[in-house]
Amino acid sequence: MDTNTQPDAIELIRLADLGQSVSVRLRSTAPTLESLDVRYYDAEAIVTSDFVNGTVHLGFDSEDLSDWGLLLDAIEEAEEEADPDEPFTADWPREGRTAYLRFIAEDPYVVEVHDGAGTQIVISVPLDMREGWIAESRERLAVARAALGAGTEDPHGSHP
Repeated sequence: MDTNTQPDAIELIRLADLGQSVSVRLRSTAPTLESLDVRYYDAEAIVTSDFVNGTVHLGFDSEDLSDWGLLLDAIEEAEEEADPDEPFTADWPREGRTAYLRFIAEDPYVVEVHDGAGTQIVISVPLDMREGWIAESRERLAVARAALGAGTEDPHGSHP
């Protein structure tokens, strides 16, 4: 583990199947910057598989935390209205400021980790997501919101 990461670091996102995973782990629960009621946090995106393992810095803010909850809602809705010709695709956090994840709701799911602001390398990880992963993701989000302490409410009544 990276020596700069706290041993009890919180995983905000963990998408995994039996062979590989993509996760986003907070490097600290303390914001790195606070400006106009927006808190900025350091995290890292971690890819683990038999083929490639890697970590890239990923920063996000308190608004992105709310966006993750909204993205989970949108994925769930897209699953109900699945269109095999046009899979649901979304980025988190917003593209351009830092590394980001791109979610492609196909069978299997594909999660791309983009280091667009740095090396411009993209790692594509197909994942056979099991039933219940969205509920687990919401639980992780609730834990992260509680650890980060304050912010605005999202549609589910949680705080970032």
